[in-house]
Amino acid sequence: MGRDPPVVTAAPPRPAVDAPAGPDGGPGGVPARVLRAVPVPLALIVMIALAGVVLGRVYADPLLTRLTAGAAVGSVLVSVAARRLPSWLVAPLSVAALAGWTLLSLRLAASHAALPGGLGEVAADAARNAIPRLLTAMIPVEPAPDTVLVPVVAAWLTGLAAAEVALRAGRVLLGYLPPVLLYVGALYVVGPNASPAVGPTVVFAAVAAVGLAAPAGRPGPAAADPVAGLAPAVRAAVRLRLLAASAAGVAVVVALAALLAPVVAGQVDARPVDPRRYVEPPQVESLDENPLIRISGWALNPDQKLLDVRTEAGAADAGPPRIRLAVLSDYDGVTWRVGATYRNAGRILPAGEPAPGAATDPVRQEITVADLTGKLLPAVPTPREVTGARVAYDPATGTLIRPEGLAPGLRYTVASVRERPDTNLVGTANVPAGDAVVRVLRVADGAPEQLRRLATQLAEENGAPYARATAIADFLAEHYRVTADAPSGHAYPNLAFFLFGPRNGGGQRGTSEQFAASFAVLGRLAGLPTRVVVGFEPKADGPVRAADAYAWPEVLFEGVGWVPFDPMPRPDEEPRPVEEDFRPKPEDPPPSEVPAPTVEPSATPPAAAGPDRRGGTGGPGTAVLVGGGVGGLVLLVGALLLVLAASRRNLTRTRLGQGDPGRRIAGAWRELTDALRLAGHPVGADLSAAEVAERARRALAEAQAAPAPTSAPPPQVPAPGLVRGPGAEPVADLAGGPVDELAGLLNQVAFAPGTATPAQAERAAALATGYVAALRAARPGWRRLLWTVHPGPLRWRR
Repeated sequence: MGRDPPVVTAAPPRPAVDAPAGPDGGPGGVPARVLRAVPVPLALIVMIALAGVVLGRVYADPLLTRLTAGAAVGSVLVSVAARRLPSWLVAPLSVAALAGWTLLSLRLAASHAALPGGLGEVAADAARNAIPRLLTAMIPVEPAPDTVLVPVVAAWLTGLAAAEVALRAGRVLLGYLPPVLLYVGALYVVGPNASPAVGPTVVFAAVAAVGLAAPAGRPGPAAADPVAGLAPAVRAAVRLRLLAASAAGVAVVVALAALLAPVVAGQVDARPVDPRRYVEPPQVESLDENPLIRISGWALNPDQKLLDVRTEAGAADAGPPRIRLAVLSDYDGVTWRVGATYRNAGRILPAGEPAPGAATDPVRQEITVADLTGKLLPAVPTPREVTGARVAYDPATGTLIRPEGLAPGLRYTVASVRERPDTNLVGTANVPAGDAVVRVLRVADGAPEQLRRLATQLAEENGAPYARATAIADFLAEHYRVTADAPSGHAYPNLAFFLFGPRNGGGQRGTSEQFAASFAVLGRLAGLPTRVVVGFEPKADGPVRAADAYAWPEVLFEGVGWVPFDPMPRPDEEPRPVEEDFRPKPEDPPPSEVPAPTVEPSATPPAAAGPDRRGGTGGPGTAVLVGGGVGGLVLLVGALLLVLAASRRNLTRTRLGQGDPGRRIAGAWRELTDALRLAGHPVGADLSAAEVAERARRALAEAQAAPAPTSAPPPQVPAPGLVRGPGAEPVADLAGGPVDELAGLLNQVAFAPGTATPAQAERAAALATGYVAALRAARPGWRRLLWTVHPGPLRWRR
């Protein structure tokens, strides 16, 4: 037999260092490695997603939360998948994935908001306006491309930075810094517009703690005890040092918690700062701030096509609804203004509760813009949904604007809820009072005495609020005439002339501008909260022309809401003279008006005077009639000049002394431009403030260089650098630098609103007053008199 081969006994396989045995003793230990690798990436994903949850509380639906959660998952998983690649290659891969996710998010948001246009156009617009629109958007914010772009990109970049620091570098605590900053940023953006995020904050802290507590190192033979194999004395010293370091760390954490806990607890009930206060909302031009002045222009061009309206759904039995353009709530004695704070809104507008008992009709209209200009967007009140146009909205007045401005051919659809108040409740309803309605009850200073007496007389005869409002509307409808060629204007002097001016001199006639403004002012003088609405009253579906433009007043009643009134006269009625009904009764009649005692007739009446030998009738002679007529004419002209002078002084006092500093500086500038126009040097709206200042210096220099008239002594030339103002104090010579100073103050108000101080406003008033005084002093004597009573500044557009 042959020799048996030697038996070789194989040694047991040596476990690889990279694949330790799992807890079940199986080879490879893959489940253990997976469990050790999951906690930190999962913690990062949850922390970033929680920032989206916090920010999503001010959004209208959860689309933003889903998009930020997707960004968190994608960014962290890209870093995990590329952990074995060089670090310089991870960022380009992650940014490429970010571009894809961002485009997908923008497409989903654009589809959700029903925005027109291609993806490239939508993405470019969102990239240009993402930050300002996010901070000026109305709460709740509708997820749109421009309102989701910044949160999605921020969430992805946060995940990239956190994963690289925590996973690749192994610095988990440092890797938590980007998610913490993102979370704090989300809380700041939300501000006071949502309740405190207590639940998400607790979950955020718990997830962070779990990520820190999870083991991240690879176990091995030497990982069980870091001091194994050392000498006993060295091992004891190392362990003591580690224990001391741990105790010091715990002490520091406890001390910081003790110091910061009261501060943090004290901020729980504090109102957070709203970052929207630092961002200027969309602005409008003067024509959009006061569209009431456009009524007269539209009345002169009645066939101009402004809109084309198609009603898709609504209450057909109620007739074509009024289309509202703007609501004007603020009046300063010169102009009615919208005074709105517009916030960028999405497709869905915030819905308010209708008045109790009011009937509501859904109205859906498709509107196409024709020749209407500006930014105000017409809609039936109250709009609830707008598609086809990006809008900004003021919930206080219900006014819509398109920040980009209107353009011919713009087509949009508005879904509105039209309210019809219960007429049975209006007759007995009261009007509200207090701080909530002080804006619509305010009467500006300088109201003419005639207006106050008329409002008092109408209020005394009608006690209930609705009766007072009806009496004002009936008075205007019965006594005044509608004419298309009436000049525009609704300042106090304009309204006084409309109400009490001679009929043969142009008074007692106007457009709906004067009727609505007069009703609103008389109503406030009678204690009624009023406002003026500008819009259109189409006769049927189809074209809306300038003849359909209309202004009407509204009165606020408790439990009913805003009720419109119609002070316009009936087409088939002839207006009655005002003097028949309005006879103001003075409180204390002068002694000359006390009736003389009645004389008892004698038994024999006195003989009648014989006829005049020259054929007269015994009446006053011709000389007396002529003298009386001339004297009356002189008195009338003198009274008119006094009224004009007083109105001019009141206008100057209002411009320079009332309102905030910015408004007073703007009023000082208007005083300067009016003075240039009175001196024959008008300035156009296309000139900058610096160019107007240069023209002002040149106009004053030319006026002072002209020879003085022989009929008046030459004016006293003050010392160089000084000009006498209206008082005794000399002011700086405005032929030089101070005109530029006034222009600089105006530019500050225009480009940095809210930064002007009362001292700067007083300085602007002094500069304007000094310039006007110097320019007027250089005029001839009769022109100086005409300067004081010239009616131009009262009617020039301001």
